[in-house]
Amino acid sequence: MSKRDYYKVLDVPRNAAEAEIKKAYRRLAMKYHPDRNPNDAEAEAKFKEAKEAYEVLCDPQKRAAYDQHGHAGVEAINRGGGRGGFGPGDAFSDIFGDVFGDIFGTARRGGRSQVFRGADLRYELELDLDQAVFGHTVEIEVPKLTECEACHGTGAAKGTSPVTCETCDGTGQVRISQGFFQLQQTCPRCRGAGTIVRNPCDKCLGQGRVRKTRTLQVKVPPGVDTGDRIRLAGEGEAGRNGGPPGDLYVEVQVREHPIFERDGAHLSCEVPISFATAALGGTVEVPTLDGEVTIKIPAETQSGRVFRLRDKGVRPVRGGARGDLFCRVVVETPVSLSAEQKELIRKLDESLKGNAGKHAPREKGFFEGVKRFFSSNRT
Repeated sequence: MSKRDYYKVLDVPRNAAEAEIKKAYRRLAMKYHPDRNPNDAEAEAKFKEAKEAYEVLCDPQKRAAYDQHGHAGVEAINRGGGRGGFGPGDAFSDIFGDVFGDIFGTARRGGRSQVFRGADLRYELELDLDQAVFGHTVEIEVPKLTECEACHGTGAAKGTSPVTCETCDGTGQVRISQGFFQLQQTCPRCRGAGTIVRNPCDKCLGQGRVRKTRTLQVKVPPGVDTGDRIRLAGEGEAGRNGGPPGDLYVEVQVREHPIFERDGAHLSCEVPISFATAALGGTVEVPTLDGEVTIKIPAETQSGRVFRLRDKGVRPVRGGARGDLFCRVVVETPVSLSAEQKELIRKLDESLKGNAGKHAPREKGFFEGVKRFFSSNRT
């Protein structure tokens, strides 16, 4: 079967730049690589075709021969010692190392070192309720690995530089043959870096990183709640061999408040009121996050009644309407009474018992229900 035109295989124009060819091959390789399509002969054939086209068009000598003489010109070069096609040793990571090397700065054969992204870090930040509700700027100290200033992360002493690892030829990986199979693993000598530091830096001892405590300003947006995370890009640990740093994730924990309880955008609290206020009515001052407000207590208010104050809660960090404040009144039993006060309460209680159904309807209804319950169980 005749081979298709390499430019049509990659779907690029004949004057395409090398970067455009690499991008086209990466797209096809991601789609058809055998590691992603096991036991799919059609996908493997398409991958081989794309790889062959890529190897030719990214090689200036082979591309010139192909443009002038077509497939015959490339075959003539290959007969002279070139290599093409997809072999069993071309693992998925090898293919994408070749294509992505210029994009991510990772090394392949040729001596450049492997780079590794730094680790992400987590910091637990405790806030008071008002800090979480209205926002706050907090200063935190984070111990982490940072790039060594003496060697700029190379790990090598001043005036020297790392050398290519001879064991893996700078790839950071070695292959071990076992019968018909080839296994790939991290190079034991350079530990995947692709380079060896022969003259270590005195400050970092060849690691390229040193541990320091860094002071950071964290801007807490209004409305955060327990469990929310604030991402500080690039504030994690430094990468290895010049790799990018990780990120710092600040996890919010809101401290328990002595007055308010929070449920999403809403707040709630208990408001103690006197027996006289509950019976006769009156007003009570209630604290809110914006200052005190006055609640009117109707006469004959029962303990446990909830009053709703609209827009006195929290405005969510992700937007939306501000929540409400729910105030639950609790009638407080007087304590430390004098003999005279106790006598007055006894007189009041006796006067109320004379017409219990009128003055205490809930109490009367409760005991009548108890009587009905026990009488029905006896029958």
